[in-house]
Amino acid sequence: MAMNTPAKQTSHLKREILVRLIRAYLGDNFEEDVRMIPFDMRPKGSEVPYRCCIHKERAILRDRVIAGLGFDIEEVADYEDLSKTAKKATERKVPEEHPLTLLQTACNECVPARIHVTDLCQGCVARPCESACKFGAIKVENGKSRIDQSKCKSCGLCAQACPFQAITKIIVPCENACPVGAIAKDEDGLTRIDSEKCISCGKCVSACPFGAVHKKSQVIDIIKNIKAGKKVIAMLAPSLMGQLPCTPQQLKTAIMKLGFNDVVEVALGADITTKNEAEEFKERVIEGGAPFMTTSCCAGYNELVKKHIPEINKFRSETKTPAYYTAEIVKKNNPEAVTVFFSPCVAKRREAMGNPNIDYVLNYDELGAWLVALRVQVGDCEETKYCSESSAQARNFGITSGVANAVNSLLGENEKANAHIINGLDKAAIRDLKKFVKNEKCEFGNLIEVMACPGGCLGGSSTINGFRQASKQLDTYIQSSPDIKDVLKK
Repeated sequence: MAMNTPAKQTSHLKREILVRLIRAYLGDNFEEDVRMIPFDMRPKGSEVPYRCCIHKERAILRDRVIAGLGFDIEEVADYEDLSKTAKKATERKVPEEHPLTLLQTACNECVPARIHVTDLCQGCVARPCESACKFGAIKVENGKSRIDQSKCKSCGLCAQACPFQAITKIIVPCENACPVGAIAKDEDGLTRIDSEKCISCGKCVSACPFGAVHKKSQVIDIIKNIKAGKKVIAMLAPSLMGQLPCTPQQLKTAIMKLGFNDVVEVALGADITTKNEAEEFKERVIEGGAPFMTTSCCAGYNELVKKHIPEINKFRSETKTPAYYTAEIVKKNNPEAVTVFFSPCVAKRREAMGNPNIDYVLNYDELGAWLVALRVQVGDCEETKYCSESSAQARNFGITSGVANAVNSLLGENEKANAHIINGLDKAAIRDLKKFVKNEKCEFGNLIEVMACPGGCLGGSSTINGFRQASKQLDTYIQSSPDIKDVLKK
């Protein structure tokens, strides 16, 4: 399976940990098998591929196991035996609140982000770097440009002006990727995640080339409920249909082989979201005169609004997410069931914590590890039909512009939204959103679709297939699906 991340090797390491954890939990000696994972992966005398010594490698693997068990690494004592941590995982009643954790052992202690003059500097007579700087932060001293970091604003104008390209911007990958400044070094030089700022978009997870930012997995919690004989129902986000080399119907069979009692498409809820959002847009914008309305189905965007742009709430749709409506239906029909949302991103875990109808969230990469652990070949599975039919528009929700297109499909010709698409949340997109609120106007359109991940959910931080291949595979499913107007008539 192709990994949709720039750090493929770290993704493989994380998956191997999960595979071993799952097999251990389904085996006869879970706690001892977990304790031995770092030693089994790096036995005495084996090659040390990444770090200075085998002891460092094992220490990092131990921390990855802790995250795989669903715990905050910094909250587990250094001296705690992994078997004890494994036992705690089996006794846990609810998942931990914050979905991300940091491995200080794996962090490379990157130098602080800054503008830096390299040895290529020629100390030229023209001194264009000095002229370009508006803050007086750069001067030529002893034949070389020097930057006063206390004055530097990291605007990069000096780097652009240098004819030798001798000035560069040093970045810290995780900090550079975070759109809200939630990850940074503390006074001791250690990287920390500020949970008050974090929107759980997962960009730092993908960006760190050392795999130091980890998701806390809920896979053991889910398997525990299956082993206890509870009715466990899987709810599949639309983008999952493009992730694995099989048909959606084969995927259902494969997931049921893992022990799930039923599998439901979240596109079922996306049809409801589309209907409600179209009606809301018509009422608020077309008839009510509101300058614009934003979508509300992206969990990362919803966290952004909650923590950083609460003033945009009056423009955000009040319609709930597809996961919300799907879980509501599943719980209504199966009140005692345990519900598991299969998600392409970390942010949905934040949404699930505020929704009593969603018990757990399983990311796509965790599903991939689970299938590997049980040696389920998805392409060899028989096909099993889904109990309900969803529309082409709903199944297209996971691709950028899919939500806006779905809403427009239910609006009359004179009511069509002029959609403005925010294809991935970054600092520039956040500035635009704040500007729209301040001006109470969006010059680009009256329906703003916001997707935290470039490409939409299909480009989420926890996906396991390349975007192009996933998009092609999902499109095949969409093309064979009914129109939303026909689905809503039933």
